[in-house]
Amino acid sequence: MTTTTTHPAPPRLSARRRWTVLAVCCLSMFLVGLDTTIVNVGLPAIGRGLDVGTRGLEWIVDAYTVVLAALLISSGALADRFGRRRVFQCGLVLFGAASLLCALAPSAGVLVTARALQGVGASMLSPVALAIVVNAMPDPKERAQAIGIWASVFGLSMAAGPVTGGALLAGLDWRALFWINAPVVAAALLLSAVFVPESRAQRARRLDLPGQALLTLALAAVVGVLIEGPRIGWTSPAALVGYACAAAATAAFVRVESRRAEPLMDLRLFGRPVFGGAVVGAVAVFVALNMTLLLNTLYLQHTRAWTPLAAGVATLPLAVGATVCAPWSGRMVGRTGPRPPLLLAGAFVTAGGLCLVRLTPDTSVLLLLAAYALIGIGFGFANAPITNTAVNGLPPARAGVAGAITSTARQLGAALGIALAGGLVTGVAPAGLAHASRPGWILVTACGVLLFLVAHVSRPKVTTG
Repeated sequence: MTTTTTHPAPPRLSARRRWTVLAVCCLSMFLVGLDTTIVNVGLPAIGRGLDVGTRGLEWIVDAYTVVLAALLISSGALADRFGRRRVFQCGLVLFGAASLLCALAPSAGVLVTARALQGVGASMLSPVALAIVVNAMPDPKERAQAIGIWASVFGLSMAAGPVTGGALLAGLDWRALFWINAPVVAAALLLSAVFVPESRAQRARRLDLPGQALLTLALAAVVGVLIEGPRIGWTSPAALVGYACAAAATAAFVRVESRRAEPLMDLRLFGRPVFGGAVVGAVAVFVALNMTLLLNTLYLQHTRAWTPLAAGVATLPLAVGATVCAPWSGRMVGRTGPRPPLLLAGAFVTAGGLCLVRLTPDTSVLLLLAAYALIGIGFGFANAPITNTAVNGLPPARAGVAGAITSTARQLGAALGIALAGGLVTGVAPAGLAHASRPGWILVTACGVLLFLVAHVSRPKVTTG
């Protein structure tokens, strides 16, 4: 029987060391976020290079996000037990090796497998990086500022992915989308060895292997049905089996978790409106972002025949909005709590989605850019209050788990956004993409409205504990 282990609290770091640790963690988070979206703009090129259709391209994106979402909580618990820096560095090595396999993939099947391995490595980076930052910043106000910066970098990386991918594809082929990870991984490994101190939770948690298996099965079943539904038919026997698997795995997960002393996911936390609202908000924000990025890529490159670089540059307003507003949002959270920035996030995402609910093949480029800017601003305002609320919903010693639950919600939203967007346009001719994508923009708008409800249940002040 596995027993819990108690570790002494780490010593307080100097101000310079704390902010250096933040910078190193931000570098790794930039890598994780970049790889979530950089592939989007290259999907048409990958499809041509590996002879794969829209459905296969969805799996290339979601193999990464589903595995990442499924393993984040266990990776956070592993880091709390065995050492955050150690797990962080293992994640970097695995992520880098998987990136090289992606770059060398001879077929779509190999690429999907390599992307799943990337997701395993990335799962050791996202919650662990946030836990390192939270434990390095004991002061609540300083922690809120740090989380704002962290969210800004993460938002920038996801929003900048299409621009970076388009620039690489302008002079190279799609494999460059994965080669670019090598120097970033090498730099992060070196800097983490020099500057990041080892830390553990004072009381390490047991691993929950049954819960982990059931969570993975539930996520894979849900996303799999959404991706394959247009091909197999939503009422076909195969789809019905998928629905049954998803429902059974979810029910079993709830039953198992409610009976364990130290569950993978403490379901009682979702009974707290603040924490539950933060998780729902994270899903909504990333559904909206990833639907926007995928629909943008397919619409601009297929319907309007733009180059990958032009399609990537079109998302610059989104990237700028996210980058500028995320640190501003972090400062607002530190001063006034999460509610004001969440209200702003809801307003901007809603407005951006409404701009495109009547999308046509000839929609004004200015309207497109304005919509992307509004969604980017909303994304920037949303991340810091959602992250801060979730982290403060658990004791600091469980920061790895808190960060993992929030990151799981984000990646679940990303996977759902890709699957839903792909389902809308699979098999649709280029001329019909604009009309087929309209329900997607209605869903983006609905995600913005949902953020108003999340703001309603948020605390007016930042808590310390």
